[in-house]
Amino acid sequence: MNCRFCKTELNNVFIDLGNSPASNSFLTKEALNEPETFYPLKVYTCPSCFLVQVDEYKKSDAIFDSSYVYFSSYSTSWLLHAKAYVEKMQQRFHYTEDSLVIEIASNDGYLLQYFKEKKIPVLGVEPTANTAAVAAEKGVPSVVDFFGVRLASQLAAEGKKADLLLGNNVLAHVPDIVDFVGGMKLLLKDTGVITMEFPHLMQLVDNNQFDTIYHEHFSYLSFYTVKQIFEAAGLELFDVEELPTHGGSLRIYARHQEDLTKPVTDQVAALLAKEKHKGMQDLPYYAGFQQKAFTIKKELLQFLLDQKKSGKTVAAYGAAAKGNTLLNYCGIKSDFIDFVVDANPHKQHKFLPASHIPVVEEAHLKQARPDYVLILPWNLREEITKQLAYIKDWGGQFVTAIPALQIT
Repeated sequence: MNCRFCKTELNNVFIDLGNSPASNSFLTKEALNEPETFYPLKVYTCPSCFLVQVDEYKKSDAIFDSSYVYFSSYSTSWLLHAKAYVEKMQQRFHYTEDSLVIEIASNDGYLLQYFKEKKIPVLGVEPTANTAAVAAEKGVPSVVDFFGVRLASQLAAEGKKADLLLGNNVLAHVPDIVDFVGGMKLLLKDTGVITMEFPHLMQLVDNNQFDTIYHEHFSYLSFYTVKQIFEAAGLELFDVEELPTHGGSLRIYARHQEDLTKPVTDQVAALLAKEKHKGMQDLPYYAGFQQKAFTIKKELLQFLLDQKKSGKTVAAYGAAAKGNTLLNYCGIKSDFIDFVVDANPHKQHKFLPASHIPVVEEAHLKQARPDYVLILPWNLREEITKQLAYIKDWGGQFVTAIPALQIT
């Protein structure tokens, strides 16, 4: 296997999480009796450009299809994040009715709806037809397709070039990141701006966030590596922000290298220096991550065993992809966790892949009154603990496993 960006041969294993089904492949009751397909979940570090990447066993068109069950609008905190982003972009770049904002992986219109409220023209690019249909109900038009040079060329030929081209949590999801970034170069107006948000690899390593590794995430990105990829496509990163979302993310700002109207800020050099100081441009930084994950596995399994012996009950909240990685790596099934609650009706009355834990609505939690609730999307811990504060009425406690086992 060679690096997707620089083509260097890969032989440095970052982490091996064994075999796992696709993390968003929820099962119907009928499918429980059918064989499941498992794929190796092994991640490599490129010794040259330091792109951390999973081998492509599960094809992207099999993951992001019409049965895709992730809808962004079911997270209140994510909607607030999207709205704040729109306000910030509007204040900084002053978009008007003559502008065009294009979002790649626009999902159910969770973000573009706020630009539309400001009478700014929008266009979504979204490969999953079911989420795009929900966006259409909000008045957000979408092109149902995968993004890359082919689609960008087609849209540009139709005169649809972006003043603002954005993508939240999509850069890590594309198997051909070179083609994807090349497409952005073609679709951006001469003085346009690109913003991309993605989980920061530094946070993943420093905080043991191995559960954010799954087949839908083909790449795990440092600022240093992303800068190389964008520069190779003729794009300049002129600003960057560190965000708290998803356990620690980056928001990068890019422009054409020929566009001198947006000077490079001091934040660019500062973050590059920060990553270099951490050792992210040296292979030893990436060693030992396997052991960190194993430590969490031991802690969580011991906790669940102790509760089982004591006659205590454990439920989970949030049928998130990261939760499936955690459960499947640890070998946890429905004999340890009774059920998982999720607000998304598209996931309810189905079963988690491999673990076969049933997904239920919140009313079931109030009826069952479990002793512990394991929060699987730990990045939403604050939102979830407020929402479920009532479990304290019966003595219930919250549990998270990342970055280490914590009970509150």
